[in-house]
Amino acid sequence: QVQLVESGGGLVQAGGSLRLSCEASGLTGSYYAMAWFRRPPGKEREFVAAITWSGGSTDYADSVKGRFTISRDNTRNTVDLQMNALKPDDPGEYYCAADRTYTTARAIRSRNMDFWGKGTLVTVSS
Repeated sequence: QVQLVESGGGLVQAGGSLRLSCEASGLTGSYYAMAWFRRPPGKEREFVAAITWSGGSTDYADSVKGRFTISRDNTRNTVDLQMNALKPDDPGEYYCAADRTYTTARAIRSRNMDFWGKGTLVTVSS
């Protein structure tokens, strides 16, 4: 059984930083891409960032480029999202997702991800 568990969400002031983490279990022996999505209050889920299995390539939504950084540690089966310079339009439920594929970072955002975490809430105050 595959399970993704996010952590690190919380309340932060605009301009501040947060680091989200996601631990995957049940995917040992397979290569898989990882990504972060978010659902702002009252809006649809949207893509945030993606990373290939090797961690050598990444892809970001235009709205977070230069502020967010996705990384992974395959020895620990974790993927992180470092969020800096948070803005009032960044809050929402953040989800990590995994897809059993070996592809380019740019292609990950368009795929139907195989597995999803339950999310962690990020709140930005102004």
